[in-house]
Amino acid sequence: MQQSNVSKSVDIEALWHDITEIRKLAPLVHNITNFVVMQQTANALLAIGASPIMTQTYQELNEIINISNALVINIGSITEEWMTAMYEAQQIANACNVPIILDPVASGASKIRTQLAAELISNGVTIVRGNASEIMSLINSGAETKGVDSLHQSRDAINAAEQIAERYGCSVIISGAEDYIISCNNQSSTAYGSPLMTKVTGMGCTATAITGAFAAVNCDPHSAAFHSMATMSIVGSLTAKNCNAPGSFAVRFIDNLYLLNREMIMQIVHHD
Repeated sequence: MQQSNVSKSVDIEALWHDITEIRKLAPLVHNITNFVVMQQTANALLAIGASPIMTQTYQELNEIINISNALVINIGSITEEWMTAMYEAQQIANACNVPIILDPVASGASKIRTQLAAELISNGVTIVRGNASEIMSLINSGAETKGVDSLHQSRDAINAAEQIAERYGCSVIISGAEDYIISCNNQSSTAYGSPLMTKVTGMGCTATAITGAFAAVNCDPHSAAFHSMATMSIVGSLTAKNCNAPGSFAVRFIDNLYLLNREMIMQIVHHD
């Protein structure tokens, strides 16, 4: 794949349009996600205006996905039952043309996680979001990782993301101090946010869930992925202005996600 220039510009009106659409349509985002983040990611989806549902019960997957506008698969908690549900949900969503967002949590930390992530991505997903180590593990199973934390900078994973995008026809988000969004013919990045975001459990998982909301209203995976990460990083920057500790940051982040308006976006983007 021929690498294009990385665009860092945020089209405020395009971003605001997507946020307005989410609030107007309240898309149903089905999450098969991990125990640690269920409440936080559900609250984030509600705050931005989407409607979350979280079930991994095999018997109801067909009914739930048929009324959903996006499917988020997060492999943070895995059991045989949950893995079966992930495969089944993916198959149903692909048949229904429901966008699928994959979060390969801790891929590279164990063989079963790495294999599960590899199989899910090879079966067809719309967007993949992970940290640099997780993204690199999808190409190189020997890539180093530290549990759910990355041992690499986001820029280190660009080449792996390019290979994934070309091989599987999906968009790839590399989360980090600078977020990169890589697609076959497009590359973007955003570098707002705050170091405090790394001190709050589940911020990456929240980004994945929010990406589901954007993919539900924007049929361009690259644009949806970029707008989701721009929103996360802008809200992170806003929250850090009046917060210096992770506990209150987590609460105020949800508040600012709910309160976000065009003027708040302009405050961060134009200041940059």
